Amino acid sequence: MADPPRSSAGLRATLSGRGRGVARGDLLGALTAWALIVPECVAYAQIAGVPPQNAFYAAPVALVAYVVLGRSRFLIIGATSAAAVLSGATVADVSSDPKQAVGLSAALAVMTGGVLLAAGLARLGFVTNFLAEPALYGFLFGMALTIVVRQSAKIVGVSSGDGQFFPRVWTVLRQAPDWSVASLAVGAAALAALFLIERYLRKVPASLVVLIVALVVSAAVGLKDHGVEVVGEIPSAVPVPHLPGIAAEDWWKLAGGACGVALVVYAEAFSIASRFAREHGDEVDADREMAAVGVANIAVGLFRGFAVSGSASRSAAATAAGARSRMTSLIAAGLILLTGAFLTPLFTALPEPVLGAIVIVAVRGFLSTAELRRYAASDRASMWVALTALLGVLLFDLLPGLLLAVALSLVLFIAAASTTHVAVLGRLPGSRRYGDVAQHPGATPAPGVLAVRPDGALFFGNADRTRLAVLSLTAAAHPAPHTVVLDLSSTYHLGIPVLDTLDDLRDTLRRQGISLRLVRLRARARRDFERHHLSTRLGPDAVHADIEEAVAARPLTPPPERQE
Repeated sequence: MADPPRSSAGLRATLSGRGRGVARGDLLGALTAWALIVPECVAYAQIAGVPPQNAFYAAPVALVAYVVLGRSRFLIIGATSAAAVLSGATVADVSSDPKQAVGLSAALAVMTGGVLLAAGLARLGFVTNFLAEPALYGFLFGMALTIVVRQSAKIVGVSSGDGQFFPRVWTVLRQAPDWSVASLAVGAAALAALFLIERYLRKVPASLVVLIVALVVSAAVGLKDHGVEVVGEIPSAVPVPHLPGIAAEDWWKLAGGACGVALVVYAEAFSIASRFAREHGDEVDADREMAAVGVANIAVGLFRGFAVSGSASRSAAATAAGARSRMTSLIAAGLILLTGAFLTPLFTALPEPVLGAIVIVAVRGFLSTAELRRYAASDRASMWVALTALLGVLLFDLLPGLLLAVALSLVLFIAAASTTHVAVLGRLPGSRRYGDVAQHPGATPAPGVLAVRPDGALFFGNADRTRLAVLSLTAAAHPAPHTVVLDLSSTYHLGIPVLDTLDDLRDTLRRQGISLRLVRLRARARRDFERHHLSTRLGPDAVHADIEEAVAARPLTPPPERQE
Protein backbone atom coordinates (compact mmCIF):
# COMPACT_ATOMS: atom_id res chain seq x y z
CA MET A 1 0.00 0.00 0.00
CA ALA A 2 1.11 3.55 -0.60
CA ASP A 3 2.78 5.30 2.33
CA PRO A 4 0.65 7.80 4.24
CA PRO A 5 1.64 11.47 4.25
CA ARG A 6 4.68 11.98 6.44
CA SER A 7 3.81 15.43 7.78
CA SER A 8 0.83 17.57 8.73
CA ALA A 9 1.51 19.65 5.63
CA GLY A 10 1.34 16.51 3.49
CA LEU A 11 -1.93 15.50 5.12
CA ARG A 12 -3.40 18.96 4.53
CA ALA A 13 -2.31 18.80 0.90
CA THR A 14 -3.89 15.39 0.47
CA LEU A 15 -7.15 16.52 2.10
CA SER A 16 -7.37 19.74 0.15
CA GLY A 17 -7.20 18.14 -3.28
CA ARG A 18 -5.06 19.27 -6.21
CA GLY A 19 -5.26 23.00 -5.97
CA ARG A 20 -6.72 26.07 -4.34
CA GLY A 21 -10.28 27.22 -4.63
CA VAL A 22 -11.78 23.87 -3.78
CA ALA A 23 -13.18 24.84 -0.33
CA ARG A 24 -16.51 26.10 -1.69
CA GLY A 25 -16.94 23.00 -3.86
CA ASP A 26 -16.15 20.73 -0.91
CA LEU A 27 -18.71 22.55 1.24
CA LEU A 28 -21.40 22.23 -1.42
CA GLY A 29 -20.46 18.59 -1.93
CA ALA A 30 -20.72 17.96 1.83
CA LEU A 31 -24.15 19.60 2.02
CA THR A 32 -25.30 17.47 -0.91
CA ALA A 33 -23.96 14.29 0.70
CA TRP A 34 -25.62 15.25 4.00
CA ALA A 35 -28.94 15.80 2.22
CA LEU A 36 -28.78 12.26 0.86
CA ILE A 37 -27.32 10.54 3.91
CA VAL A 38 -29.87 11.80 6.46
CA PRO A 39 -33.00 10.26 4.89
CA GLU A 40 -31.10 7.16 3.77
CA CYS A 41 -29.77 6.62 7.30
CA VAL A 42 -33.31 6.14 8.54
CA ALA A 43 -34.34 4.03 5.54
CA TYR A 44 -31.31 1.72 5.45
CA ALA A 45 -31.38 1.21 9.20
CA GLN A 46 -34.81 -0.33 8.81
CA ILE A 47 -33.52 -2.61 6.04
CA ALA A 48 -30.66 -3.71 8.30
CA GLY A 49 -33.10 -4.29 11.17
CA VAL A 50 -31.61 -1.75 13.60
CA PRO A 51 -33.04 1.47 15.10
CA PRO A 52 -32.50 4.66 13.05
CA GLN A 53 -30.30 6.25 15.71
CA ASN A 54 -27.71 3.54 15.14
CA ALA A 55 -27.38 4.70 11.54
CA PHE A 56 -26.78 8.25 12.79
CA TYR A 57 -24.10 6.92 15.15
CA ALA A 58 -22.33 5.09 12.36
CA ALA A 59 -22.51 7.56 9.46
CA PRO A 60 -20.01 10.20 10.69
CA VAL A 61 -17.69 7.52 12.06
CA ALA A 62 -17.56 5.74 8.70
CA LEU A 63 -16.75 8.97 6.85
CA VAL A 64 -13.93 9.98 9.22
CA ALA A 65 -12.46 6.47 9.42
CA TYR A 66 -12.19 6.20 5.64
CA VAL A 67 -10.48 9.61 5.37
CA VAL A 68 -7.72 8.42 7.72
CA LEU A 69 -6.54 5.63 5.41
CA GLY A 70 -8.42 5.84 2.10
CA ARG A 71 -7.07 7.71 -0.88
CA SER A 72 -10.07 8.36 -3.13
CA ARG A 73 -10.94 12.06 -3.27
CA PHE A 74 -14.49 11.32 -4.36
CA LEU A 75 -15.70 8.19 -2.56
CA ILE A 76 -18.41 8.75 0.07
CA ILE A 77 -18.53 5.86 2.53
CA GLY A 78 -21.70 4.95 4.40
CA ALA A 79 -24.75 2.75 4.57
CA THR A 80 -25.86 1.38 1.20
CA SER A 81 -28.77 -0.76 0.14
CA ALA A 82 -26.50 -3.72 -0.65
CA ALA A 83 -24.62 -3.52 2.66
CA ALA A 84 -27.82 -3.00 4.67
CA VAL A 85 -29.74 -5.87 3.15
CA LEU A 86 -26.78 -8.26 3.41
CA SER A 87 -26.24 -7.24 7.02
CA GLY A 88 -29.91 -7.76 7.82
CA ALA A 89 -30.01 -11.15 6.08
CA THR A 90 -26.84 -12.39 7.82
CA VAL A 91 -28.05 -11.29 11.24
CA ALA A 92 -31.48 -12.84 10.64
CA ASP A 93 -29.82 -16.20 9.97
CA VAL A 94 -28.23 -16.06 13.43
CA SER A 95 -31.18 -14.70 15.42
CA SER A 96 -34.65 -13.37 14.67
CA ASP A 97 -34.84 -11.54 18.00
CA PRO A 98 -34.97 -7.77 17.29
CA LYS A 99 -33.34 -7.10 20.67
CA GLN A 100 -30.18 -8.85 19.47
CA ALA A 101 -30.09 -7.15 16.08
CA VAL A 102 -27.99 -4.16 17.18
CA GLY A 103 -25.27 -6.24 18.82
CA LEU A 104 -25.15 -8.80 15.99
CA SER A 105 -25.10 -6.09 13.30
CA ALA A 106 -22.26 -4.28 15.06
CA ALA A 107 -20.32 -7.52 15.48
CA LEU A 108 -20.86 -8.35 11.81
CA ALA A 109 -19.47 -4.93 10.83
CA VAL A 110 -16.40 -5.51 13.01
CA MET A 111 -15.82 -8.96 11.49
CA THR A 112 -16.38 -7.66 7.96
CA GLY A 113 -13.87 -4.90 8.62
CA GLY A 114 -11.40 -7.35 10.11
CA VAL A 115 -11.59 -9.56 7.03
CA LEU A 116 -11.01 -6.59 4.73
CA LEU A 117 -8.20 -5.11 6.83
CA ALA A 118 -6.36 -8.44 6.99
CA ALA A 119 -6.86 -9.01 3.27
CA GLY A 120 -5.65 -5.50 2.47
CA LEU A 121 -2.52 -5.91 4.55
CA ALA A 122 -1.92 -9.24 2.79
CA ARG A 123 -2.25 -7.39 -0.55
CA LEU A 124 -5.28 -9.37 -1.67
CA GLY A 125 -7.08 -6.44 -3.25
CA PHE A 126 -7.07 -8.25 -6.58
CA VAL A 127 -9.57 -10.89 -5.40
CA THR A 128 -12.62 -8.89 -6.48
CA ASN A 129 -11.37 -9.20 -10.06
CA PHE A 130 -12.54 -12.80 -9.83
CA LEU A 131 -16.13 -11.83 -8.99
CA ALA A 132 -17.46 -11.96 -12.54
CA GLU A 133 -19.39 -8.88 -13.61
CA PRO A 134 -22.37 -10.88 -14.95
CA ALA A 135 -22.66 -12.78 -11.65
CA LEU A 136 -22.45 -9.57 -9.62
CA TYR A 137 -25.00 -7.91 -11.92
CA GLY A 138 -27.46 -10.78 -11.43
CA PHE A 139 -26.92 -10.78 -7.67
CA LEU A 140 -27.52 -7.02 -7.34
CA PHE A 141 -30.58 -7.21 -9.60
CA GLY A 142 -32.08 -9.95 -7.42
CA MET A 143 -31.14 -8.05 -4.26
CA ALA A 144 -32.90 -4.92 -5.57
CA LEU A 145 -36.05 -6.91 -6.37
CA THR A 146 -36.03 -8.33 -2.84
CA ILE A 147 -35.72 -4.82 -1.38
CA VAL A 148 -38.54 -3.51 -3.58
CA VAL A 149 -40.91 -6.22 -2.35
CA ARG A 150 -40.09 -5.51 1.30
CA GLN A 151 -40.51 -1.75 0.88
CA SER A 152 -43.67 -2.14 -1.20
CA ALA A 153 -45.24 -3.81 1.82
CA LYS A 154 -44.59 -0.61 3.79
CA ILE A 155 -46.21 1.46 1.07
CA VAL A 156 -49.45 -0.54 1.22
CA GLY A 157 -49.35 -0.83 5.00
CA VAL A 158 -48.94 -4.59 5.50
CA SER A 159 -46.20 -7.02 6.48
CA SER A 160 -44.15 -8.80 3.81
CA GLY A 161 -43.72 -11.82 6.07
CA ASP A 162 -40.64 -14.03 6.08
CA GLY A 163 -38.87 -16.20 3.54
CA GLN A 164 -37.52 -15.66 0.05
CA PHE A 165 -38.69 -13.36 -2.72
CA PHE A 166 -41.67 -15.30 -4.09
CA PRO A 167 -43.23 -16.15 -0.70
CA ARG A 168 -42.97 -12.47 0.24
CA VAL A 169 -44.65 -11.40 -3.01
CA TRP A 170 -47.49 -13.83 -2.33
CA THR A 171 -47.79 -12.62 1.27
CA VAL A 172 -48.18 -9.00 0.15
CA LEU A 173 -50.64 -9.83 -2.64
CA ARG A 174 -52.91 -12.07 -0.58
CA GLN A 175 -53.31 -9.23 1.92
CA ALA A 176 -54.73 -6.94 -0.78
CA PRO A 177 -58.07 -6.54 1.05
CA ASP A 178 -56.13 -5.22 4.06
CA TRP A 179 -54.06 -2.67 2.17
CA SER A 180 -54.25 0.79 3.69
CA VAL A 181 -55.59 3.32 1.22
CA ALA A 182 -54.00 6.16 3.19
CA SER A 183 -50.58 4.46 3.23
CA LEU A 184 -50.83 3.66 -0.47
CA ALA A 185 -51.73 7.27 -1.27
CA VAL A 186 -48.80 8.62 0.77
CA GLY A 187 -46.35 6.12 -0.75
CA ALA A 188 -47.54 6.71 -4.30
CA ALA A 189 -47.32 10.48 -3.85
CA ALA A 190 -43.78 10.14 -2.50
CA LEU A 191 -42.73 7.93 -5.42
CA ALA A 192 -44.22 10.34 -7.94
CA ALA A 193 -42.53 13.31 -6.28
CA LEU A 194 -39.14 11.55 -6.18
CA PHE A 195 -39.28 10.61 -9.87
CA LEU A 196 -40.49 14.07 -10.96
CA ILE A 197 -37.86 15.96 -8.96
CA GLU A 198 -35.07 13.71 -10.20
CA ARG A 199 -36.21 14.16 -13.78
CA TYR A 200 -36.91 17.89 -13.91
CA LEU A 201 -34.90 19.32 -10.97
CA ARG A 202 -31.76 17.22 -11.09
CA LYS A 203 -29.69 19.49 -8.85
CA VAL A 204 -32.27 19.34 -6.06
CA PRO A 205 -31.79 16.56 -3.45
CA ALA A 206 -35.06 14.77 -4.13
CA SER A 207 -35.00 12.46 -1.10
CA LEU A 208 -34.38 15.33 1.35
CA VAL A 209 -37.11 17.49 -0.19
CA VAL A 210 -39.64 14.65 -0.08
CA LEU A 211 -38.60 13.80 3.49
CA ILE A 212 -39.11 17.41 4.68
CA VAL A 213 -42.45 17.77 2.92
CA ALA A 214 -43.60 14.43 4.33
CA LEU A 215 -42.65 15.49 7.86
CA VAL A 216 -44.56 18.77 7.53
CA VAL A 217 -47.64 17.13 6.04
CA SER A 218 -47.58 14.28 8.55
CA ALA A 219 -47.40 16.67 11.51
CA ALA A 220 -50.04 19.02 10.07
CA VAL A 221 -52.58 16.38 9.02
CA GLY A 222 -51.82 13.75 11.63
CA LEU A 223 -51.17 10.86 9.25
CA LYS A 224 -50.67 8.50 12.18
CA ASP A 225 -54.29 9.04 13.15
CA HIS A 226 -55.34 8.02 9.61
CA GLY A 227 -53.68 4.61 9.82
CA VAL A 228 -50.29 5.54 8.35
CA GLU A 229 -47.33 4.04 10.18
CA VAL A 230 -44.65 6.53 11.26
CA VAL A 231 -41.04 6.10 12.38
CA GLY A 232 -41.68 7.14 15.95
CA GLU A 233 -39.26 8.51 18.51
CA ILE A 234 -35.56 8.49 17.62
CA PRO A 235 -33.34 9.16 20.67
CA SER A 236 -30.81 11.99 20.30
CA ALA A 237 -27.29 10.97 21.19
CA VAL A 238 -23.62 11.45 20.41
CA PRO A 239 -21.90 8.18 19.42
CA VAL A 240 -19.66 6.54 22.03
CA PRO A 241 -17.41 3.51 21.35
CA HIS A 242 -18.93 0.27 22.54
CA LEU A 243 -17.77 -3.32 22.04
CA PRO A 244 -20.50 -5.56 20.58
CA GLY A 245 -21.90 -7.58 23.46
CA ILE A 246 -22.83 -10.91 21.91
CA ALA A 247 -22.24 -14.51 22.86
CA ALA A 248 -19.01 -16.18 21.77
CA GLU A 249 -20.82 -18.74 19.62
CA ASP A 250 -22.59 -15.95 17.72
CA TRP A 251 -19.23 -14.62 16.53
CA TRP A 252 -18.59 -18.00 14.90
CA LYS A 253 -22.06 -18.03 13.37
CA LEU A 254 -21.41 -14.65 11.76
CA ALA A 255 -18.02 -15.62 10.32
CA GLY A 256 -19.21 -17.07 7.03
CA GLY A 257 -21.61 -14.22 6.37
CA ALA A 258 -18.89 -11.68 7.21
CA CYS A 259 -16.72 -13.01 4.37
CA GLY A 260 -19.59 -12.66 1.91
CA VAL A 261 -20.47 -9.17 3.12
CA ALA A 262 -16.80 -8.18 2.93
CA LEU A 263 -16.57 -9.29 -0.70
CA VAL A 264 -19.65 -7.33 -1.77
CA VAL A 265 -18.96 -4.11 0.15
CA TYR A 266 -15.38 -3.96 -1.10
CA ALA A 267 -16.36 -4.75 -4.67
CA GLU A 268 -18.98 -2.00 -4.50
CA ALA A 269 -16.64 0.56 -2.90
CA PHE A 270 -13.60 -0.12 -5.08
CA SER A 271 -15.56 -0.10 -8.33
CA ILE A 272 -16.85 3.39 -7.45
CA ALA A 273 -13.45 4.68 -6.30
CA SER A 274 -11.65 3.36 -9.38
CA ARG A 275 -14.29 4.78 -11.74
CA PHE A 276 -13.96 8.31 -10.31
CA ALA A 277 -10.17 7.96 -10.25
CA ARG A 278 -10.12 7.18 -13.97
CA GLU A 279 -12.43 10.08 -14.74
CA HIS A 280 -10.21 12.57 -12.88
CA GLY A 281 -6.77 11.21 -13.68
CA ASP A 282 -6.14 9.78 -10.20
CA GLU A 283 -4.90 6.38 -9.09
CA VAL A 284 -6.25 4.29 -6.21
CA ASP A 285 -4.42 1.36 -4.69
CA ALA A 286 -6.65 -1.71 -4.40
CA ASP A 287 -4.93 -3.03 -1.29
CA ARG A 288 -5.04 0.30 0.50
CA GLU A 289 -8.69 0.85 -0.38
CA MET A 290 -9.52 -2.63 0.91
CA ALA A 291 -7.83 -1.84 4.22
CA ALA A 292 -9.52 1.58 4.39
CA VAL A 293 -12.99 0.11 3.88
CA GLY A 294 -12.09 -2.48 6.52
CA VAL A 295 -11.10 0.20 9.04
CA ALA A 296 -14.35 2.06 8.33
CA ASN A 297 -16.39 -1.07 9.05
CA ILE A 298 -14.49 -1.83 12.25
CA ALA A 299 -15.05 1.72 13.47
CA VAL A 300 -18.75 1.56 12.57
CA GLY A 301 -19.13 -1.71 14.48
CA LEU A 302 -17.53 -0.19 17.58
CA PHE A 303 -20.12 2.60 17.43
CA ARG A 304 -23.06 0.14 17.17
CA GLY A 305 -23.66 0.63 13.46
CA PHE A 306 -23.93 -1.89 10.63
CA ALA A 307 -21.81 -2.73 7.59
CA VAL A 308 -20.96 0.15 5.25
CA SER A 309 -19.62 0.50 1.72
CA GLY A 310 -19.09 3.13 -0.95
CA SER A 311 -22.22 4.88 -2.20
CA ALA A 312 -22.44 5.49 -5.94
CA SER A 313 -25.33 7.95 -5.68
CA ARG A 314 -23.81 10.05 -2.89
CA SER A 315 -20.35 10.04 -4.47
CA ALA A 316 -21.74 11.12 -7.84
CA ALA A 317 -23.99 13.79 -6.34
CA ALA A 318 -21.21 15.25 -4.17
CA THR A 319 -18.78 15.30 -7.10
CA ALA A 320 -21.35 16.99 -9.33
CA ALA A 321 -21.84 19.64 -6.62
CA GLY A 322 -18.12 20.44 -6.67
CA ALA A 323 -16.46 18.08 -4.18
CA ARG A 324 -12.77 17.72 -4.98
CA SER A 325 -11.14 16.39 -1.82
CA ARG A 326 -11.72 14.21 1.22
CA MET A 327 -12.59 17.36 3.20
CA THR A 328 -16.08 16.75 1.80
CA SER A 329 -16.38 13.62 3.96
CA LEU A 330 -15.12 15.43 7.08
CA ILE A 331 -17.58 18.30 6.67
CA ALA A 332 -20.45 15.91 5.97
CA ALA A 333 -19.49 13.91 9.08
CA GLY A 334 -19.77 17.04 11.21
CA LEU A 335 -23.18 17.90 9.78
CA ILE A 336 -24.51 14.38 10.39
CA LEU A 337 -23.13 14.39 13.94
CA LEU A 338 -25.05 17.60 14.65
CA THR A 339 -28.17 16.09 13.10
CA GLY A 340 -27.94 12.95 15.22
CA ALA A 341 -27.26 14.92 18.40
CA PHE A 342 -29.93 17.60 18.11
CA LEU A 343 -32.35 17.09 15.22
CA THR A 344 -33.56 13.49 15.45
CA PRO A 345 -36.83 14.44 17.24
CA LEU A 346 -37.89 16.05 13.96
CA PHE A 347 -38.10 12.59 12.34
CA THR A 348 -40.71 11.22 14.76
CA ALA A 349 -43.65 11.87 12.40
CA LEU A 350 -41.89 10.58 9.27
CA PRO A 351 -44.31 8.21 7.45
CA GLU A 352 -43.04 4.68 6.82
CA PRO A 353 -44.43 4.63 3.24
CA VAL A 354 -42.21 7.63 2.42
CA LEU A 355 -39.15 5.75 3.66
CA GLY A 356 -40.18 2.80 1.52
CA ALA A 357 -40.48 5.06 -1.51
CA ILE A 358 -37.03 6.60 -0.86
CA VAL A 359 -35.42 3.16 -0.67
CA ILE A 360 -37.17 1.89 -3.81
CA VAL A 361 -35.97 4.90 -5.80
CA ALA A 362 -32.46 4.51 -4.35
CA VAL A 363 -32.11 0.90 -5.59
CA ARG A 364 -33.81 1.30 -8.96
CA GLY A 365 -30.41 1.71 -10.63
CA PHE A 366 -29.78 -1.99 -9.97
CA LEU A 367 -32.92 -2.88 -11.94
CA SER A 368 -31.67 -1.70 -15.33
CA THR A 369 -32.07 -4.37 -18.01
CA ALA A 370 -29.66 -2.67 -20.43
CA GLU A 371 -26.73 -4.84 -19.34
CA LEU A 372 -28.80 -8.01 -19.62
CA ARG A 373 -29.84 -7.04 -23.16
CA ARG A 374 -26.19 -6.40 -24.02
CA TYR A 375 -25.26 -9.86 -22.77
CA ALA A 376 -28.14 -11.41 -24.73
CA ALA A 377 -26.99 -9.69 -27.92
CA SER A 378 -23.31 -10.57 -27.82
CA ASP A 379 -22.46 -12.95 -24.95
CA ARG A 380 -25.07 -15.60 -24.20
CA ALA A 381 -22.85 -17.32 -21.63
CA SER A 382 -22.69 -14.13 -19.55
CA MET A 383 -26.45 -13.74 -19.90
CA TRP A 384 -27.09 -17.19 -18.43
CA VAL A 385 -24.62 -16.54 -15.61
CA ALA A 386 -26.44 -13.29 -14.74
CA LEU A 387 -29.84 -14.97 -14.87
CA THR A 388 -28.64 -17.89 -12.75
CA ALA A 389 -27.28 -15.54 -10.06
CA LEU A 390 -30.54 -13.54 -10.21
CA LEU A 391 -32.69 -16.63 -9.78
CA GLY A 392 -30.39 -17.87 -7.01
CA VAL A 393 -31.14 -14.73 -4.99
CA LEU A 394 -34.88 -14.91 -5.66
CA LEU A 395 -35.19 -18.62 -4.90
CA PHE A 396 -32.66 -19.11 -2.08
CA ASP A 397 -32.28 -15.61 -0.57
CA LEU A 398 -29.34 -13.24 -0.51
CA LEU A 399 -26.43 -15.11 1.06
CA PRO A 400 -26.99 -18.35 -0.88
CA GLY A 401 -27.42 -16.18 -3.97
CA LEU A 402 -24.11 -14.48 -3.24
CA LEU A 403 -22.36 -17.83 -2.81
CA LEU A 404 -23.85 -18.95 -6.11
CA ALA A 405 -22.56 -15.78 -7.79
CA VAL A 406 -19.06 -16.43 -6.40
CA ALA A 407 -19.20 -20.08 -7.50
CA LEU A 408 -20.28 -19.07 -11.00
CA SER A 409 -17.43 -16.57 -11.14
CA LEU A 410 -14.94 -19.28 -10.23
CA VAL A 411 -16.41 -21.63 -12.83
CA LEU A 412 -16.09 -18.92 -15.49
CA PHE A 413 -12.51 -18.21 -14.49
CA ILE A 414 -11.51 -21.87 -14.45
CA ALA A 415 -13.22 -22.51 -17.79
CA ALA A 416 -11.50 -19.53 -19.41
CA ALA A 417 -8.09 -20.34 -17.92
CA SER A 418 -8.31 -24.01 -18.85
CA THR A 419 -9.05 -23.34 -22.50
CA THR A 420 -5.81 -22.37 -24.22
CA HIS A 421 -5.55 -21.95 -27.98
CA VAL A 422 -2.39 -23.45 -29.48
CA ALA A 423 -1.24 -21.49 -32.53
CA VAL A 424 0.83 -22.92 -35.40
CA LEU A 425 3.68 -20.53 -36.20
CA GLY A 426 5.30 -19.73 -39.52
CA ARG A 427 8.02 -17.37 -40.72
CA LEU A 428 6.68 -13.95 -41.69
CA PRO A 429 7.64 -12.81 -45.23
CA GLY A 430 10.94 -10.90 -45.35
CA SER A 431 11.56 -11.39 -41.65
CA ARG A 432 13.19 -13.69 -39.13
CA ARG A 433 10.10 -13.42 -36.93
CA TYR A 434 7.39 -16.06 -36.63
CA GLY A 435 3.68 -15.44 -36.32
CA ASP A 436 0.36 -17.29 -36.14
CA VAL A 437 -0.36 -18.71 -39.60
CA ALA A 438 -4.10 -18.22 -38.98
CA GLN A 439 -3.59 -14.48 -38.55
CA HIS A 440 -0.81 -14.09 -41.12
CA PRO A 441 -1.72 -15.97 -44.32
CA GLY A 442 1.73 -15.23 -45.78
CA ALA A 443 3.54 -16.94 -42.91
CA THR A 444 5.18 -20.25 -43.93
CA PRO A 445 6.01 -23.10 -41.52
CA ALA A 446 9.62 -24.31 -41.59
CA PRO A 447 10.09 -27.60 -43.51
CA GLY A 448 10.00 -30.62 -41.22
CA VAL A 449 9.37 -28.46 -38.15
CA LEU A 450 6.08 -27.81 -36.37
CA ALA A 451 6.41 -24.62 -34.34
CA VAL A 452 3.53 -24.04 -31.91
CA ARG A 453 2.71 -21.53 -29.16
CA PRO A 454 0.10 -21.78 -26.39
CA ASP A 455 -1.63 -18.38 -26.36
CA GLY A 456 -1.73 -18.24 -22.58
CA ALA A 457 0.26 -19.28 -19.54
CA LEU A 458 0.47 -22.98 -18.84
CA PHE A 459 -0.67 -24.23 -15.43
CA PHE A 460 -2.01 -27.49 -14.04
CA GLY A 461 -5.53 -26.75 -15.30
CA ASN A 462 -4.66 -26.43 -19.00
CA ALA A 463 -1.36 -28.28 -19.37
CA ASP A 464 -2.90 -31.59 -20.46
CA ARG A 465 -5.27 -29.88 -22.90
CA THR A 466 -2.25 -28.17 -24.41
CA ARG A 467 -0.42 -31.51 -24.68
CA LEU A 468 -3.36 -33.07 -26.51
CA ALA A 469 -3.65 -30.04 -28.80
CA VAL A 470 0.05 -30.29 -29.75
CA LEU A 471 -0.27 -34.01 -30.45
CA SER A 472 -3.38 -33.37 -32.57
CA LEU A 473 -1.56 -30.71 -34.62
CA THR A 474 1.41 -33.05 -35.01
CA ALA A 475 -0.81 -35.86 -36.31
CA ALA A 476 -2.50 -33.48 -38.76
CA ALA A 477 0.75 -32.07 -40.18
CA HIS A 478 1.74 -33.15 -43.69
CA PRO A 479 4.46 -34.08 -44.21
CA ALA A 480 5.07 -35.37 -40.70
CA PRO A 481 7.55 -33.16 -38.80
CA HIS A 482 10.79 -34.46 -37.36
CA THR A 483 10.81 -31.69 -34.71
CA VAL A 484 8.19 -29.92 -32.61
CA VAL A 485 9.22 -26.48 -31.34
CA LEU A 486 7.21 -25.29 -28.33
CA ASP A 487 7.21 -21.53 -27.71
CA LEU A 488 6.72 -20.89 -23.97
CA SER A 489 6.95 -17.09 -24.05
CA SER A 490 3.48 -16.73 -22.47
CA THR A 491 4.41 -18.80 -19.41
CA TYR A 492 6.28 -17.12 -16.57
CA HIS A 493 6.30 -20.03 -14.12
CA LEU A 494 6.54 -23.77 -14.77
CA GLY A 495 5.08 -25.78 -11.90
CA ILE A 496 5.87 -29.44 -11.42
CA PRO A 497 2.51 -30.61 -12.88
CA VAL A 498 3.22 -28.61 -16.05
CA LEU A 499 6.76 -29.92 -16.36
CA ASP A 500 5.55 -33.49 -15.80
CA THR A 501 3.02 -32.99 -18.59
CA LEU A 502 5.71 -31.62 -20.91
CA ASP A 503 7.78 -34.69 -20.10
CA ASP A 504 4.81 -36.86 -21.11
CA LEU A 505 4.61 -34.90 -24.37
CA ARG A 506 8.34 -35.44 -24.97
CA ASP A 507 7.93 -39.16 -24.34
CA THR A 508 4.97 -39.50 -26.73
CA LEU A 509 6.77 -37.56 -29.48
CA ARG A 510 9.95 -39.62 -28.94
CA ARG A 511 8.04 -42.83 -29.60
CA GLN A 512 6.89 -41.30 -32.90
CA GLY A 513 10.45 -40.40 -33.87
CA ILE A 514 9.91 -36.69 -33.23
CA SER A 515 12.15 -34.53 -31.07
CA LEU A 516 10.91 -31.72 -28.83
CA ARG A 517 12.56 -28.31 -28.51
CA LEU A 518 11.63 -25.48 -26.13
CA VAL A 519 12.13 -21.82 -26.99
CA ARG A 520 11.76 -18.42 -25.30
CA LEU A 521 11.74 -19.59 -21.69
CA ARG A 522 11.32 -16.70 -19.25
CA ALA A 523 13.89 -16.34 -16.46
CA ARG A 524 11.79 -17.87 -13.70
CA ALA A 525 10.42 -20.56 -16.01
CA ARG A 526 13.98 -21.48 -17.01
CA ARG A 527 14.96 -21.88 -13.35
CA ASP A 528 11.92 -24.10 -12.78
CA PHE A 529 12.84 -26.13 -15.87
CA GLU A 530 16.47 -26.60 -14.82
CA ARG A 531 15.39 -28.05 -11.44
CA HIS A 532 13.19 -30.68 -13.10
CA HIS A 533 14.34 -33.98 -14.63
CA LEU A 534 12.93 -32.82 -17.98
CA SER A 535 15.96 -30.59 -18.43
CA THR A 536 18.25 -33.65 -18.29
CA ARG A 537 16.05 -35.76 -20.56
CA LEU A 538 15.82 -33.08 -23.21
CA GLY A 539 19.42 -31.94 -22.88
CA PRO A 540 20.86 -28.43 -23.29
CA ASP A 541 20.75 -28.59 -27.10
CA ALA A 542 16.93 -28.72 -27.04
CA VAL A 543 16.46 -25.26 -25.44
CA HIS A 544 16.80 -22.17 -27.65
CA ALA A 545 16.42 -18.40 -27.46
CA ASP A 546 13.92 -18.18 -30.32
CA ILE A 547 12.24 -20.22 -33.06
CA GLU A 548 14.71 -19.18 -35.76
CA GLU A 549 17.59 -20.58 -33.71
CA ALA A 550 15.69 -23.82 -33.06
CA VAL A 551 14.87 -24.27 -36.76
CA ALA A 552 18.46 -23.62 -37.80
CA ALA A 553 19.91 -26.01 -35.23
CA ARG A 554 21.09 -29.50 -36.16
CA PRO A 555 18.19 -31.99 -35.98
CA LEU A 556 18.16 -33.96 -32.79
CA THR A 557 17.93 -37.70 -32.71
CA PRO A 558 15.25 -38.50 -30.14
CA PRO A 559 17.24 -40.12 -27.28
CA PRO A 560 16.21 -43.51 -25.99
CA GLU A 561 14.07 -43.53 -22.88
CA ARG A 562 16.21 -43.46 -19.77
CA GLN A 563 15.87 -46.35 -17.39
CA GLU A 564 14.94 -45.22 -13.86
